[in-house]
Amino acid sequence: MDLNFSAFTWVHTIISLVAIVAGYYVVGDLIGKRRAGNWTEIFLVTIIATSVTGFFFRSASFGPPQVVGALSLIVLAAVLAAAYVFHFAGPWRWVYAVGIVVALYFDVFVLVAQLFQKVHALKALAPTGSEPPFAIVQLIVLVAFVYLGYLSFRRFRSGWWR
Repeated sequence: MDLNFSAFTWVHTIISLVAIVAGYYVVGDLIGKRRAGNWTEIFLVTIIATSVTGFFFRSASFGPPQVVGALSLIVLAAVLAAAYVFHFAGPWRWVYAVGIVVALYFDVFVLVAQLFQKVHALKALAPTGSEPPFAIVQLIVLVAFVYLGYLSFRRFRSGWWR
């Protein structure tokens, strides 16, 4: 595994991993019809920080990482509006529930891509990131998150959380 990162990369990576852990609890609480408590704020702060700091990496062009970061920030803007402006009223409940899952998916999507770039055994399976092993893992992750999004939507929209 290639762990020769700059300090900035380490900070970005740690923030991202905290966001994934916090997101796991938030999505679990959405599905389990429980209040996420401080995990929600931790998730929102760290996932926004992850997306924003991702733009500070040097890049020759605006590519897939920047697109994912921009999409994540758009989704997170809707999540913040749903929670703090519209207070989960009407359709904003499902915007919040689905948005949380989508934002977490984007971070996990990037994690999988980075693992395939940095872990030598995975890089050997998919050196360019376009080989079947990479696509299969990303498809499995996508299917899992579509299911989590469905469960979050179904359970959160029922009005249990005020």
